[in-house]
Amino acid sequence: MANIHLTLAMDEYDHTRDLLQGKVNAEGIELTWLNLDVEEIFYRFASAFEWDVSELSFAKYCSIVSQPNPPITGIPVFVSRVFRHSAWYVAAGGAVGTVADLAGKRIGIPEWSQTATVYARGWLAEDAGIALDQVEWVQAGVNEPGRIELAHLKLPEGISYRQVPERSLTEMLLAGDIDALVSARPPRAFLDGDERIARLIPDYRTQEQDYFRRTGIYPIMHTVAIRRDTYDKHPWIAMNLLNGFEAAKQRSISRLTSVTHSQIPVPWIYDTVPELGGEIFPGGDYWPYGIEPNRPTIEAFLRFCHDQGLCHRRLEPEDLYPEEVQSVFRV
Repeated sequence: MANIHLTLAMDEYDHTRDLLQGKVNAEGIELTWLNLDVEEIFYRFASAFEWDVSELSFAKYCSIVSQPNPPITGIPVFVSRVFRHSAWYVAAGGAVGTVADLAGKRIGIPEWSQTATVYARGWLAEDAGIALDQVEWVQAGVNEPGRIELAHLKLPEGISYRQVPERSLTEMLLAGDIDALVSARPPRAFLDGDERIARLIPDYRTQEQDYFRRTGIYPIMHTVAIRRDTYDKHPWIAMNLLNGFEAAKQRSISRLTSVTHSQIPVPWIYDTVPELGGEIFPGGDYWPYGIEPNRPTIEAFLRFCHDQGLCHRRLEPEDLYPEEVQSVFRV
């Protein structure tokens, strides 16, 4: 039987590369890989579902799945995970010097539905103790004006949210028209060394490690979505794709832990990976896919999405993916 052909859009990651380049296979599937930046992937797929399989923002995925007759399903493959205490930026020497100062202030976000901002607001409300209705939320592009909100929102009562299409968040922060901004992608001015912009939490790694130890949350940023019509025609592709991504990930971990030669240009990476992996993923299953090993993170994120009006109904982890990929066979 000939393989079926699927188009797949995804940014480049070491732990997915071997599947996307054909060094390992998803049984019965021939993949055409569209290597695009994540912002373009999310915009085009969430707008028009242009290809069969796509990397997708976890927040946009959950929002779409929560609505009637969603045009996508997916697999519990989590290609990007990033703690987001580092995503808060303020004007150096401005009105916000500590987290407590955020109450009553104006905070810029590139999209209410950006996954990084969902986690950041969940942390703000549940960990920092600042209710989301105590803040004025301003949506705009981080570096350029004109960014639009893609998700269909049902914002909770009392939330102050306005869009500013004609300006960028960086411009507003430097002008004093917002007091802080949250963004997965650092402002370009910050990366260029503009000392007028600073991180709100300079010791973010220490804070993120403490947050993980207390909550068990290691934020999932991106998952893998499948067009519903493609899945309905070939339901077996979900498990076969999951197996392919797992095989590619295992080859990546093997590279990262190799002491034979330097596969990654970082010294002692072969010591660092097992050390951090044992702390964050006990039992040796590094960067696990599937629901069960990621349940604390998924449950927290779905709570954040519901409380913030991104999900149109309260979802459980099992609502996100087809039943056949929620568990795996073991020999």
